[in-house]
Amino acid sequence: MDRRIEEYIFDHLGPESSVLHELYRYTHLNVPYPGMISGHEQGRLLSMISHMIHPAQILEIGAYTGYSAICLAEGMIAGGRLHTIEQDDERAEIASAFFDKAGLTDRITLHVGDALEIIPRFDTVFDLVFIDAAKKQYLDYYHAIFDKVKQGGYVLVDNILWYGKVADPQVQDETTVKLRSFNDFVCGDERIKKAIIQNRDGLFILRKNN
Repeated sequence: MDRRIEEYIFDHLGPESSVLHELYRYTHLNVPYPGMISGHEQGRLLSMISHMIHPAQILEIGAYTGYSAICLAEGMIAGGRLHTIEQDDERAEIASAFFDKAGLTDRITLHVGDALEIIPRFDTVFDLVFIDAAKKQYLDYYHAIFDKVKQGGYVLVDNILWYGKVADPQVQDETTVKLRSFNDFVCGDERIKKAIIQNRDGLFILRKNN
């Protein structure tokens, strides 16, 4: 994105909360691959979508350091619950600490481990699912969560454009090929309605048919 446009967007979003600002800075100073954090632009989008849906139950696959979970939790109904899964112990500890700072420990449950092992244990029906974990496993995550999403519920999938690589047939690395396969599957899945937002690295918005 043109830097001037990016700055304009940030100027018109208003400031981050103090907790999110601290988390963003801490992540960039202390955590490998800080570009994985959602950040202010995407965080406001996730918060807005959550406010529009008013979910009672949210599942997030890929907590990283907790930024996106805090944003998604902003739109939950009173008494709502967000389950987030993170495979890395150190990142999970950071997320847990910031959930506490945000006053969300009674609304967010953090699960540490392999999402594909944890998801089958849920007997919850989710209003909203956010997938932002290992890109090679997106289709596996999708299959694992689909029957746990309520009819009329939503699935958000991050990084579907993969820096534009998915649109370049010359790029054939394993991650790009897997993401293409995922995108193609979703495109042909008649059980859902779909939209794509070219926000940062692309976001699929999927609605499970009633």
